[in-house]
Amino acid sequence: MLDVLTKRKNTVTPTDRVAPKRPTGDLSLVLVLGLAAMIVSMMQTLVVPILSIIQSDLGTTTANVSWVTTATLLSAAVFTPLLGRFGDMHGKKPTLIGVLLLMIAGSVLAATTTSLLWLIVGRVLQGAATAIFPLALSVLREEIPPAKLHGAMALVSGTLAVGSGLALVAAGLLTRGSDPDYHRVFWLAVGLAALALVGVVLRVPSSRSTTGGRTDWLGAGTLAALLVLLLLPISQGHEWGWSSARTIGLFVAAVVMAGVWVLVERKVRAPMVDMGMFAHRPVLFTNLAGLFLGFAMFSQFIGVAYLAQMPKELTGYGFGASVLRASVEYLLPTTLISLLAAQFGGILVGRIGARFTLTVGAVFGVAGFAWLTLAHDTSASIILAGLLIGVAISFGYAAMPALIVASVPHHQTGIANGLNSISRSVGSAIASAVITSLLASKTIQHLPAGAPVLPAESQFTLSFAIAGVAFVLIVAVALVGLTRGAAQEYTVEKKAAATDGAAADEAVAETAGVTS
Repeated sequence: MLDVLTKRKNTVTPTDRVAPKRPTGDLSLVLVLGLAAMIVSMMQTLVVPILSIIQSDLGTTTANVSWVTTATLLSAAVFTPLLGRFGDMHGKKPTLIGVLLLMIAGSVLAATTTSLLWLIVGRVLQGAATAIFPLALSVLREEIPPAKLHGAMALVSGTLAVGSGLALVAAGLLTRGSDPDYHRVFWLAVGLAALALVGVVLRVPSSRSTTGGRTDWLGAGTLAALLVLLLLPISQGHEWGWSSARTIGLFVAAVVMAGVWVLVERKVRAPMVDMGMFAHRPVLFTNLAGLFLGFAMFSQFIGVAYLAQMPKELTGYGFGASVLRASVEYLLPTTLISLLAAQFGGILVGRIGARFTLTVGAVFGVAGFAWLTLAHDTSASIILAGLLIGVAISFGYAAMPALIVASVPHHQTGIANGLNSISRSVGSAIASAVITSLLASKTIQHLPAGAPVLPAESQFTLSFAIAGVAFVLIVAVALVGLTRGAAQEYTVEKKAAATDGAAADEAVAETAGVTS
């Protein structure tokens, strides 16, 4: 322990010294950051209900139009860690403003073009919005007093689930009628991003502590290449074939690039990602929990959306719902309960710690998916199970930022939360690939001539069961991986770097439940 103490004492930097919290108008700041964060999830789901409209209007194929979603996923993987680190180095407010300007530019381009290529370019620019969430959490850590921090982070995190649900409803409303126009959906994105930009300019204070220094472009480039090589086959594998040379080759290349990235970050003088932080047990296991949560959340979203739209007269199951009805009746209740549960999640983090809050939420998730697995033949079952899953998602979003904040130095908050966001995105991408493959692998035979290919009901049952297992794994991660002793060495290191903000950081760590 004394060796650790001595080592850390020699590495304290001026940027670790954080001035006391200043009054900023806590509620207005949280609301502005919540609105900005809501845009993150809206950008990921806004186009899902309108892909068929885009395909028809642009006269393209299903494989080509899928790049409208894939491009944003890959862009987010590249932008999020880079901009999270950039915010730590050069200030959160100017970085947030830059991200929102990129978002507006991409949305305007998507709203005005009639070319698939330029639409994809617009979606790439929209992908930068994913960096808003880790940047928002960094602002909260810097500006909100410790006693209010967990509730503020929980509320901002809860808007992610709200954004997904509202995006589906808004897209359905804006494209209903006999002559739907998908461009309206992107004009909505322009308006929301502009509103968030005004809020950030007026209410978000300038950062009082930045690390400065040079950007690790080599580390950023190799990490971006790694994420693209990983996510591209995950998102396109069902189109290319999981055993195709292209899919397998990209997975192998991703493994090789992972090794290259680790070597680069260990060698450069000022790495974008501190490998010690990345491998630190609380951070590592929180990211693993994020992967499972992203998988489970997207499984419920896509599974229920597809199930509700199945024509019962042909399949013997489903509800024959339109996209709008599926969004409002079956998914919106999950969204609303997530927002309501967010504050309870923040309270639980303060009362029992983030680790046990994550556990409690995961138990709700197990119960919800068990219900869906065993009984999804009535609207009531779908909705009530969705409420349980909504609580699970909300508690998970409340707990993970608290675990990250308690486990990393102040100047690494942005990049650490950025990596956690990426872990959830990877989980969502895996869920999309798994469910798409499952639904296509077993279909109903002897349908009437001209009927579309429809999945067997057993594939939905299996999908929900797998998502339930993901929540079981979160319970295991929380109880076994995120032990109180896991951060003991880090706690000693942090105490060695006694600063003006040390007491506040200690309070955050103690209530997160990862220190002893």
